[in-house]
Amino acid sequence: MVPVQAFFEVARAAGLDFFTGVPDSLLKDFCAYVTDHTDRGQHVIAANEGGAVALAAGHYLATGQPALVYMQNSGQGNAVNPLTSLADRDVFGIPMLLLVGWRGEPGKPDEPQHVRQGKVTKALFDAIGVEAAVLPEDASGAMDALRNAVNRAKETSSPVACIVRSGTFERYKLKRDVVTSYELGREAAIKLTLELIGEGPVVVATTGMTARELFEQREVRSAPHRADFRTVGCMGHASQIALGIALAQPDRPVYCLDGDGAVIMHMGSLAIIGSQKPSNLKHVVFNNGAHDSVGGQPTAGFELDLPQIAEACGYRLALKAETSDTIRTGLAALREAEGPALLEIRVNKGARADLGRPTASPAENKRELMQFLRE
Repeated sequence: MVPVQAFFEVARAAGLDFFTGVPDSLLKDFCAYVTDHTDRGQHVIAANEGGAVALAAGHYLATGQPALVYMQNSGQGNAVNPLTSLADRDVFGIPMLLLVGWRGEPGKPDEPQHVRQGKVTKALFDAIGVEAAVLPEDASGAMDALRNAVNRAKETSSPVACIVRSGTFERYKLKRDVVTSYELGREAAIKLTLELIGEGPVVVATTGMTARELFEQREVRSAPHRADFRTVGCMGHASQIALGIALAQPDRPVYCLDGDGAVIMHMGSLAIIGSQKPSNLKHVVFNNGAHDSVGGQPTAGFELDLPQIAEACGYRLALKAETSDTIRTGLAALREAEGPALLEIRVNKGARADLGRPTASPAENKRELMQFLRE
């Protein structure tokens, strides 16, 4: 395994003095070490992977030094445009090191949303002309590969990628953590939300823990899942899935259960919802200030006024809640309001160690929901 401290120090020695990206479960130990050992201006957790590539480009333009951009391989999609139209040697020629977690590696079991991405990770880099190699899992080999990748990025004035397998980095626990004291955690807030909205509305849940906790709470209550869409993958797009359903079936109430990291990743979606003004769409954002599903790295969630942003984007009602009582009041207001309407619920991060996973496949989830929507 690769010690994160040594890897960080070699990266620094190779000239990488700026770090940015979107946290990934396979890179969480390295990302946690970076968080604990950099100043605010040296490490930026980006809204999305494309934004991280652009941040790295800006850093290079200002300093002449490449940056390290970290991401899960699912983030390749967000990064392709700036990698090809900004950083590519045929355009501006911006060197940077990409550190990419390899979810869905062929031959290793993983969640369904990672299977296809895992198969095409290397091929996608090949297709866009980014040199990529798997990072060795031994410390010495990893350090040599890191130095060589940085040198290649500088020599070719291009991005170069190191693909990281599961279990490559030694464990490291984040010390510079934000501890909150809200009344509820996310699952308790989801439980209360489901109790208050009932079983009639369509519920679209964002990827990660939120979708898993939605499934668990339905199971605990022996409630049907037929009106739920548990988004897997495509982080940040749950609200647009909900919008598509709401526009197609304007007489049916649609609730989107979202997260702060997901909203921030594609915040422009709020403007589209606000401009379309679907009266039946209700947007509930569970804000724990963290990328909770991939290591608990902080988001900018607690530094934002999401209700004010939503109102500026055209939402007819936008509220905030931090307690059981204000959640009840807020959801009652959402239920009666003409949408689009948003309720931000601030919660503590963390999830149960024994949190299960949905027993139905994505295809089964799709079929059940589509049958419900046609009734």
